[in-house]
Amino acid sequence: MLICFQFTQAQKTRTENDLLGEKEIPFDAYYGVQTLRALENFQISGVKTNFYPDYVKAYAMVKLAAARANTEVGRMKKERMDAIEKACQAVIDGKYHDQFLTDLYQGGAGTSANMNANEVLANIALEMMGHKKGEYQFIEPHDDLNMGQSTNDVYPTAIHVALLLHNDKVIKEAELLSQAFHKKGEEFKNLVKMGRTEGQDAVPMTLGQEFHAFGSSDRCSH
Repeated sequence: MLICFQFTQAQKTRTENDLLGEKEIPFDAYYGVQTLRALENFQISGVKTNFYPDYVKAYAMVKLAAARANTEVGRMKKERMDAIEKACQAVIDGKYHDQFLTDLYQGGAGTSANMNANEVLANIALEMMGHKKGEYQFIEPHDDLNMGQSTNDVYPTAIHVALLLHNDKVIKEAELLSQAFHKKGEEFKNLVKMGRTEGQDAVPMTLGQEFHAFGSSDRCSH
């Protein structure tokens, strides 16, 4: 994919173009033309990608792994890989998350989110190499950051990685929920109620027993 650029309006914007034509990109933005098109076309949920920091970090991890693999097989120059590696690490460290702006709901099965990551990482890498944003002849969002990949690979892989990154937090919250259920179980241990089986009244039980069951089920689920 060839994306050209030029600087305009006293460097308030830069002009990028794709196969659909030209777009004015804010000069200080690390995203590019594909992200801007997504921001215009997919205003659906109002929830941005960066609402989930681990999801953003996961994209950087996937792109870093791909760049390393492409370098190992000789498809990517080490100089480019080194810059991409630094860019990915910066995002993994929590920087530049304000640039991951695509809506979580979008057309194209996640293509816009993938290109948002490609463009941001490419422009971070360009600056780290001493170039300007948009100088894609040195590092190109699609040809380099998406080398050997497709959205159908990247999108689900990033989600899986994000879930793994978030797993400790989920377990912690599940443990706290379990403790809260058991606390209520003790509080309600003397309150007798009718159990229910298939919508029918069943044997008596205490409300406390019911809440202890909730607590045990929650603990076992993880």
